[in-house]
Amino acid sequence: MISVAWRITIILLLVVLAAAAGALLGGHPGAMVAALLVLVGVVARDSLALSRLIRWLRSPEASTVPTGSGAWAEVFYRASRQLRLWTGRLSYEESKLHRFIEALQVSPNGVILLDENNQIDWCNATAAQHFGLDAQRDLRQHAVHLIRNPEFVAYLQAAHFHEPLHMHRAGSRAQFTLSVQVFPYGDQQKLLLSQDITQLERTEAMRRDFVANVSHEIKTPLTVLGGFVETLRDLPLDEEQRLRVLGMMQTQSDRMRHLVDDLLVLARLEGDPYPPTEVAIDMKSMMTQYLSEAQALSNGRHQIKLEVRTDLWVRGSPQELHSALSNLVSNAVRYTPEGGSISLEWDAVFVDGQPRHAEFSVSDTGIGIAAEHIPRLTERFYRVDRGRSRESGGTGLGLAIVKHVLLRHQAELLVHSTPGKGSRFVVRFPAARLVPRDASSSGNAAESVLEAA
Repeated sequence: MISVAWRITIILLLVVLAAAAGALLGGHPGAMVAALLVLVGVVARDSLALSRLIRWLRSPEASTVPTGSGAWAEVFYRASRQLRLWTGRLSYEESKLHRFIEALQVSPNGVILLDENNQIDWCNATAAQHFGLDAQRDLRQHAVHLIRNPEFVAYLQAAHFHEPLHMHRAGSRAQFTLSVQVFPYGDQQKLLLSQDITQLERTEAMRRDFVANVSHEIKTPLTVLGGFVETLRDLPLDEEQRLRVLGMMQTQSDRMRHLVDDLLVLARLEGDPYPPTEVAIDMKSMMTQYLSEAQALSNGRHQIKLEVRTDLWVRGSPQELHSALSNLVSNAVRYTPEGGSISLEWDAVFVDGQPRHAEFSVSDTGIGIAAEHIPRLTERFYRVDRGRSRESGGTGLGLAIVKHVLLRHQAELLVHSTPGKGSRFVVRFPAARLVPRDASSSGNAAESVLEAA
């Protein structure tokens, strides 16, 4: 295809040749003048079109494409078409960049781009939160001037980035731990990634504590059993002494068995978020059973009363709920001195005739719990008083099991306690777990009580 420049050149040459031929052959100089005038007109037209094209190219917009005739019409058409292609491609690339930045913004990890001078080119919202930065104000600022942590400054200056840096930061509410790692790229630029590993550290600490506690809890009765075995083997004992030693060995053996049973139950609860079976549970019958268990465990040492103020039933696993709620009842008996009182209650809160929630509660006049211990009561092996817990025969896993059973039933545990005055443990069931007595199946209720028993 002949280019526009060549077309213009050819037209001008034809005009000049035609004028020269007319002047020479016909002896008409006027033809030469006319040809020159045509030539001047063509040049003027092309110069005007060229100036319009140059002005448009300085700030090209699809809506202001100049118009022309002849060859210039094709020039302007091709220029506008190329502009549309470039504009579409640029819009597509900008859209991809925008989506990429949006993805980085919602990333749970902090992202900071540093230039060759360790100045901040860009950071996402997570990094701004991790390091206390302003994503707009702090651009082009030196990183070590804003992240004033000696460990971080030394890490950045040493330029040994093969291992991440763990650094502690003070947040608005509490201290947290960050894992920071730098990845060099390009022409001395750096990509800095940060991750909040506070929960990971806590989980790892809990795992270490769990292993240590299990080892300790099993080691103690094993040591006692080993001592008694040596006693039976090496010392001559009469029948009374032998029976006494065997009884103590049985006690330590039962303690280990209970511990293993509780560990297995806890592992099963943690591995499955939903109860295996769900039926309607007659809470009035269950409350009567808890009262009988408390009286048997107390053996007349406490005043125990029962109050049932609603006939609502609960939908769930009778075995699991019985295990959790009876644990709260037995704890109240164990940690209440002789002569104290214990109260079992089943009540509900209604709004506009509909139940908002129902509450199972155990109140006692026991030794009470200090406020700083309450948030940790449901941790595995956590004991307010280790000596007293062992004397009562507890494994340290009871309230951890209670917590997981209640989570599987969307219920929550509330603890109110005052040292020296007593405690109140409340299990609150949501409305979704409540079943009116009229809508419950008597067969399910009977099955629930029998299975729980």
